[in-house]
Order: sequence, then C-alpha cells, then structure tokens
Amino acid sequence: MIRTERLMLSRPKLSDVPDLFSFLGDPDAMRYTHVDTSLRQCRRRIAVHERRRRHEGIAPWTARLRTSGEIVGWGGVYEDPFDPGWGPELGFSFHPASQGRGLGSELAWAAIEFADQIRRLPKLAAFAHPENDASRRLLEKVGFQEIRYIPEMGRLYYERLRPDCDR
Repeated sequence: MIRTERLMLSRPKLSDVPDLFSFLGDPDAMRYTHVDTSLRQCRRRIAVHERRRRHEGIAPWTARLRTSGEIVGWGGVYEDPFDPGWGPELGFSFHPASQGRGLGSELAWAAIEFADQIRRLPKLAAFAHPENDASRRLLEKVGFQEIRYIPEMGRLYYERLRPDCDR
C-alpha cells in the first residue's frame, strides 16, 4: 500500500468492484475515455490489469481516502492490456464527487515516484482527450509534455522522461 497525504493506494480487490463501477461505469464521469457497461465488464477489466501486475509489476490502484477508507478513484502506472504498444503509462479516473480537490495530482505524483524510484521506468506515456482540460492541466503539472494528437484514438499523446534519462 502506498500512502499520500490524503490517499491510500492499493491493489483492487473483488469487493472494490461495485464502488469502482459507480464511476467507471458512469457515462458522464467517463465521457472522455472508456466506460464499463456492466459490473461484469468492470470486474473483467480490473482482473485483466491484476494479471498484468503479476507479470509486469505495474497496474492501476484503488484510491481510498485515508480519513474514511471511501473509494474515490482508480489509477496509476500500467501497460494497457486493451490498447497495447504504448509502454508504461499513467492513467487515472475519479468519482465525480472527488474531482477538483487535487486528488488526481496526489495519485499522479505517487505513481511517478513509484515509476521513477521503484520500477526505474525511463519513460511514461499518458493520454488525454483534447476537451478534457482538467486532465491535460494535471499531466502538464506533473511534468508530461504533449507530443502529438493520435487521430485514431481521438486523444493527445503525452510523455514524461525520468529526470535522469536523456531525451
């Protein structure tokens, strides 16, 4: 488990799925990215990521508030098993009631520290929908640079190099 000032980040458990689905399955909350259409699909997505964690050592975490244990988000560093080929990337999703409170930045900084210090990953990728200003600002705040627009994805591609790596 990783602790930040306000969050506890841990491997998702099967019992987390209904709370995660409350926002991962919400078309409004996920309007800029993939929406799970059922609890079963959400459970499958989390299970596939957890299998990848066993092989690669990286996968999204469940984000809980330290004060209450309430699940408020899901994200971290992972290689996307559903859209492979981009290498390790940073991704995050938060319950709408938790957005705008700096929790995404807190998760992102923890994930970057994990990627840099523990996994020693030379580069992280990230994606943001062009209209998702909050995610774009967050990525730039934590050191990602916009590289290009990927038309087939309808997303902007970002990169961040580990500080001790050359571009």
